[in-house]
Amino acid sequence: MKKIIIAVMMCAMLAVLAFANGAKEEDNGPITLVMWTHEDPNRQKLEEAWAAEYMEKNPHVTIKYSVYPSTKIQDLIPTAYAAKNAPSIWNMELQKAFPLLAQGLVAPVDPEALGLKKDSEIIDQYMPNMLAPVTDKDGSLLGKKGKVYGLPFELQNWCMYLNKKIFRDAGLDPDKDYPKTWEDVMAVSEKIVKRNGDIITRRGFDFRYGDYLISWVPMVNQLGGAVVSADGKEAIVNTGAWEKVLEYMRQWGPNGKNLGSPTYTAARKQFDHNKNEIAMHLSGLYQEARMLKANPDFYNSKDWMIIPYPVFKGGKNLANCYYFQYYMVNSQIPEREQKEAWKFVAFLLSHPTVYLDKVALIAPKKELVESAQFKKVPYSNVFIEDLKRAEPVYYGAASWQINELIKEAVENVMMNNVSPKDAVAKLKKSAQAVLDEQM
Repeated sequence: MKKIIIAVMMCAMLAVLAFANGAKEEDNGPITLVMWTHEDPNRQKLEEAWAAEYMEKNPHVTIKYSVYPSTKIQDLIPTAYAAKNAPSIWNMELQKAFPLLAQGLVAPVDPEALGLKKDSEIIDQYMPNMLAPVTDKDGSLLGKKGKVYGLPFELQNWCMYLNKKIFRDAGLDPDKDYPKTWEDVMAVSEKIVKRNGDIITRRGFDFRYGDYLISWVPMVNQLGGAVVSADGKEAIVNTGAWEKVLEYMRQWGPNGKNLGSPTYTAARKQFDHNKNEIAMHLSGLYQEARMLKANPDFYNSKDWMIIPYPVFKGGKNLANCYYFQYYMVNSQIPEREQKEAWKFVAFLLSHPTVYLDKVALIAPKKELVESAQFKKVPYSNVFIEDLKRAEPVYYGAASWQINELIKEAVENVMMNNVSPKDAVAKLKKSAQAVLDEQM
């Protein structure tokens, strides 16, 4: 009987040792991180090289890096979450990412993975309020007071790029006649535009169609309108402001003065080619790096400049919204993989000056925006000055749904001759329904 007891004890001990060894092997076993991000050839080249370097230093890690068009990734990631197959690491603009964060699908940042002790130390590395949109300040978001849920690699606001040569060709002095107001934008565009029949062959300016919360809603804000009231209960505040800006778009489109529309090639792409197709467009500082790659002769010339975001006459002095691209980590993957994912993200973000130099991306770390290198970037001062009179992009659990409703309203007015009043009435009703669903 004694032999049997000893044998049982030995088997139990062996089982415990085997379990411990298995756990140890599991802790040190291979990890595969899947990363999805939006396409940017300059950034992709850098990040793929850094991924290779990280894997060389950490042989247990495999990183699968994929890029998608920014217009597609916003649909791919929610679909992947629904299928329980979302990537380990991903990024989208704040207003598109926040609904997923609000659903608890994003893992909190691990301070230890960044070599820090607590979340407040993460926040201290950045410019004021840069992490506020992804911080559960009082625990009301996800029940984890003070936790941070994303790390920004890109802070952007959009200013207006201007082709001086086209201005001169239209008899305008770019240094004196550049538009300060939206009324000026329309008047200047009427002098610059060229057409073949009804087809525009040269535009003065055209909008960033699609990302309306960023590029277009600030025009409404200038006239006193808002996407959502301060208490978060009312959608499409001050309908008169919305109607005025939609009337501006009606006049802008093919059924008005025929100065532009969503049917034409994206303005920022045509601008970089410098083929006498468009004089002005909206974009961020990152567009400089894209211009340099697409057309170095134009970039190195003195034929372009950047001017502040226009304001309606009599309107509030508000610039274009600023928005963020945050790297986020999937909360559905094992905790060990989450920790490794944050380590890799921290490794990527340890290169802020390289992102600036090669991609013209502003990582909103104090060390970068206060550096001499940042101040040397052409027209970086215009972006920083506009940032001082800007508000963050609207974000909420229904932000992207509301963006799509605004898109419908704008484009119906421009393309389908829907009256601004009717478009706003429908927008308010639909946006309110979406907002009520989230309460």
